[in-house]
Amino acid sequence: MNVATGPVVAVPAAMADLPALARVHAASFAPDQQWDAPALETLLAMPGVALGVAVAQDGGRQVVAGFIMVRTVLDEAEILTLAVDPAFRRRGLARALLSWMVDMAAGQGVARLFLEVGVDNTAALALYRDAGFDGLGRRRGYYPDGSDAQVMARDVMPARDAESGAWPTL
Repeated sequence: MNVATGPVVAVPAAMADLPALARVHAASFAPDQQWDAPALETLLAMPGVALGVAVAQDGGRQVVAGFIMVRTVLDEAEILTLAVDPAFRRRGLARALLSWMVDMAAGQGVARLFLEVGVDNTAALALYRDAGFDGLGRRRGYYPDGSDAQVMARDVMPARDAESGAWPTL
């Protein structure tokens, strides 16, 4: 399986492949934390929700390899979920999805990003820390199994220039 080298793409909610997103989410989370297609459809119908999808080649066909969903309200945004199919992990897709989301949020004037992540999810914690997120606190018993979540946030830089990829000078 080769990961496509193209960018993460924004997908309008009406065009989202909900069964594929649900499959990736189910493969990425514990059974009591999985979102099925109807749950994803409900979230995508909410105001301010955006979806970024990473595709990859698998046996000569394009498949949904990962996605990120974010909800923006005024100048703040929350990552609702970030999931990468286990068959496509360790290839930079989560980082690409996160980078896409930060750029998209910056372009919309978002000043601060928030998320919750399981305190035992060391890979995700490392990803978010590397992306500039800092811990703000802990939500005790946040997940259905009673486990805690780490609340994290980061400030958003202005969007990168589309042609050069350079950050603007402040």
